[in-house]
Amino acid sequence: MADNLSEALKKLKITTTDSTADSLEGCLDCLLQALAQNNMETSEKIQKSGVLQVFASLLMPQSSCTAKVANIIAEVARNEFMRNPCVDAALIPPLVQLLNCKDQEILLQTGRALGNICYDSHTLQSQLINMGVIPTLVKLLGIHCQNAALMEMCLVAFGNLAELESSKEQFAYTNVAEELVKLFKKQIEHDKKEMIFEVLAPLAENDVIKLQLVEAGLVECLLEIVQNTVDSDKEEDIAELKTSSDLMVLLLLGDESMQKLFEGGKGSVFQRVLSWIPSNSHQLQLAGALAIANFARNDGNCIHMVDNGIVQKLMDLLDRHVENGNVTVQHAALSALRNLAIPVVNKAKMLSAGVAEAVLKFLRSEMPPVQFKLLGTLRMLIDAQAEAAEQLGKNVKLVERLVEWCEAKDHAGVMGESNRLLSALIRHSKSKDVIRTIVQSGGIKHLVTMATSEHVIMQNEALVALALIAALELGTAEKDLENAQLVQILHRLLSDDRSAPEIKYNSMVLICALIGSEPLQKEVQSMAFLEVVSKLRSHENKTVAQQASLTEQRLAVES
Repeated sequence: MADNLSEALKKLKITTTDSTADSLEGCLDCLLQALAQNNMETSEKIQKSGVLQVFASLLMPQSSCTAKVANIIAEVARNEFMRNPCVDAALIPPLVQLLNCKDQEILLQTGRALGNICYDSHTLQSQLINMGVIPTLVKLLGIHCQNAALMEMCLVAFGNLAELESSKEQFAYTNVAEELVKLFKKQIEHDKKEMIFEVLAPLAENDVIKLQLVEAGLVECLLEIVQNTVDSDKEEDIAELKTSSDLMVLLLLGDESMQKLFEGGKGSVFQRVLSWIPSNSHQLQLAGALAIANFARNDGNCIHMVDNGIVQKLMDLLDRHVENGNVTVQHAALSALRNLAIPVVNKAKMLSAGVAEAVLKFLRSEMPPVQFKLLGTLRMLIDAQAEAAEQLGKNVKLVERLVEWCEAKDHAGVMGESNRLLSALIRHSKSKDVIRTIVQSGGIKHLVTMATSEHVIMQNEALVALALIAALELGTAEKDLENAQLVQILHRLLSDDRSAPEIKYNSMVLICALIGSEPLQKEVQSMAFLEVVSKLRSHENKTVAQQASLTEQRLAVES
């Protein structure tokens, strides 16, 4: 066999396009047999022989040997060490050209060859995309969808290429969504459906393709799978249920596709998704809650859903997951409630429905994602709701938990949201009782630290809350404000040219309030604030300049 292989390689090395088909085919058959017996060793011999360069001239649509040459390239390119030599032998351009021929065997072997050469190489896959293979492959899928091997070849290629962002733009200009949905509807076997799912998921990350998939009828297919698998305990059915419901949620991440499926809250898809929430399947509960969170991305949808009873469904779902509940379901349901609480008109309705009480049941949670959504939901609910802010702000257990989470350095999101909620409780309640509760729980130092945040919005929220504390309960908070070195921080904020105008303005308002305390006034005087403030009288922002004049007058009087 080794002698035959050596002979075949020698003959191929001196092959010309005029060589007889029979002599060529004999050599190619010999190579294929050798590859079947020992792929790696034969591939090494092929590389050393220099035959790869010859293959480029043999890849012609009209040649009877083309399918075998492409097959040999596909086989050698299964080895990682052979992929660069295939590229160096300039095999990619003629292979790409062959994707336009009509012969199904040539198409199959060409697809395999390109797939193996470019396997796991984003650079080479990008090259294929730039050479226009995507529209060609989509067209092939439409023409040859009855050929199982060719169909699989196209799907594998789509799956590999769809991982690249640049491919999605090209896919969006084809009818790939229509072809994939058409193909999906015909499939009965689990494995085939799974192959198509693996292509649909990365493609559905693109908003244009999301809408195309919705318009092609994918959602109806997914709902049917959910209906047929929800009560099954077969492993493959459980997998299909998860994949279908996850993909459904992904389609709702696009604004246009989401709105199309919402249909003013009367769409059959929206109604079906609602029925998932009370389901006994954790997967469907999760998908249902995530879908509601996605539908709740504009005020109109949120108002409609709250007016039509969705809040009670979500609260019932949360109730089922209080004790040893499913964390992903908790997180999803809280996400939905948070989004629903954004429109002003929904806040009072949701508070009346008992959402705050339902959310507080998860205060004991040790899971940062649940903590984060819990905090966000409460913060949205109390925005401009003085009574609710006061009620929550006097809840010692809540405030103590917030103070604890303000130190969660391993979870920046939880730490940030805890600080923001502490500040919001003061800002929206303007209540002395709330301030006293926060002071007693040790929350002042966290608000002072928040004033140094890298995010202007958080700095501002902290400064406004601190100004309210100084105006309403300065005596109670005096010691904590001193220990937290608030005066030094304010001096730094006012001296820093990078501080935003609103930060400078609120810092000066706070300084004016702090000088009502004897120890804090002494600190202010000792740090030469007059000099810093007088410079701000010429600030380009008129409001800042006016406040600087007022603050300068106030400081001058006190000194």
